[in-house]
Amino acid sequence: MVWNHTRQIGEVQVTSLTDGVFGLDGGAMFGSVPKALWERVAPADEQNRIQLRINPLLVQMGGENILIETGFWDRGGEKFESIYSLDRDETVFRGLEGAGLTPGDIHLVINTHLHFDHAGRNTTALNEPTFPNARYAVQRRELADARHTHERSRASYVPDTFESIADAGLFDLIDGEHELRPGVTVLPLPGHNLGQHGVVLRNGGQTLVYVADLVPTLAHMPTPYIMGYDLYPVTTLETRKTYLPQWFEQGAIICTPHDPQTPFARLQENPKGGFVAVPDEGRTV
Repeated sequence: MVWNHTRQIGEVQVTSLTDGVFGLDGGAMFGSVPKALWERVAPADEQNRIQLRINPLLVQMGGENILIETGFWDRGGEKFESIYSLDRDETVFRGLEGAGLTPGDIHLVINTHLHFDHAGRNTTALNEPTFPNARYAVQRRELADARHTHERSRASYVPDTFESIADAGLFDLIDGEHELRPGVTVLPLPGHNLGQHGVVLRNGGQTLVYVADLVPTLAHMPTPYIMGYDLYPVTTLETRKTYLPQWFEQGAIICTPHDPQTPFARLQENPKGGFVAVPDEGRTV
């Protein structure tokens, strides 16, 4: 399939890429929400898994190519891929090719966090940087937590996807909110873990937000729909209450990392409280 969807944000071209689809347990993905409710918006398979997509984002501005997320780890083996029902119907590399680029053309990689479904393509099978001419931006706290895991976090990190980047001195370690490029800011969005950040793009009077796993899919937009995977679910709740109203007021375009169908969305007020997200029907380039 051809997934690439491109939008113009002011003078910046933004392309939603994909690295395939996978499945996770629906109960884990919706935490305390009863299945009778979440299955209406995310049907489960016979093993109770819901379908998710891996959605990196390509930002092209000022002669630079910026990649937000790199994709799903590709060295887990047959059993690993079966557990996660991984189907690479498309890859981030074919997406880049469709945009006329190679991995060597990427100048900056932004890792929202270092879980294997987000940063899994950071390195090659030889443990070399997949994007050899890029710097990799991540929160300092996230790299530290990835190196000092515990029983709840250990399964989410694969050291091969980040240690060789650190060894090569390619990480730009960030502390808190920081403008990486004019109009491109990383914003801490804790809750899923403490070192996660999202990306806010502002250009030409428009705003786009890559929300990372603060809101993994559009089905997770209702306030209590918080993943069981989140290490700090009350912090997720507080972070959502802080930023979703701001993004609604700004009319921001929302990009989630795992929605299986919709690359770009906007927020609408929910009459029952909070917000829902609807596909953005803006002009596709």
